[in-house]
Amino acid sequence: MVKGRIVSALCACAMSSSIWAADIQITVLGSGGEPLENAVVFLKSDALIKQAKPQTGVTMAQQDRAFIPGLQVVTKGSAISFPNQDDVRHHVYSFSPAKTFELKLYIGKPKDPVVFDQEGIVELGCNIHDTMLAWVLVTNTSVYGKTDANGLVTFSGQPSDTYDVDVWHRSFPYGAPFETAQVALGKTDVTQTIRLDSGSSF
Repeated sequence: MVKGRIVSALCACAMSSSIWAADIQITVLGSGGEPLENAVVFLKSDALIKQAKPQTGVTMAQQDRAFIPGLQVVTKGSAISFPNQDDVRHHVYSFSPAKTFELKLYIGKPKDPVVFDQEGIVELGCNIHDTMLAWVLVTNTSVYGKTDANGLVTFSGQPSDTYDVDVWHRSFPYGAPFETAQVALGKTDVTQTIRLDSGSSF
């Protein structure tokens, strides 16, 4: 079953130069029809999910009272370290259903990393510094990309298959799931426009 809210999608096909693989071009629009830059788009199929492995050496640091990077994408089962590189203590936490945890007041590097073992969107904060905010997107595929200023992202050379497409943008309300769509890829390139529904905050 496809999770999340269903989005409206328009498909058009063009000939590909390869008979074995083709490109998927996806444009993400807001509910008002405007292109969305820096939307994260995930491409998922049974084959891609089987290939995905937990990542190693992933960090989400705190520096200058900010999370670095502010957005981290990991495959399910990956562990993230949270080194504090500031000279003040931080208290990192998340109440998100995909991962609830606390790293209470500390300086330096916590002894154990945090394992993100459930797919979903994890919003991070600091209990001491309210302006600190970051996200961890936990997925079961390693194939993803960010949209450009035109709301476009391209996945090149994908084999023929039916793909689920998950979309996230930082403007989503707290607790909102990934937006979802589906695309069938044969031996021709596919161009798909995903317009997020009115349930998202844009």
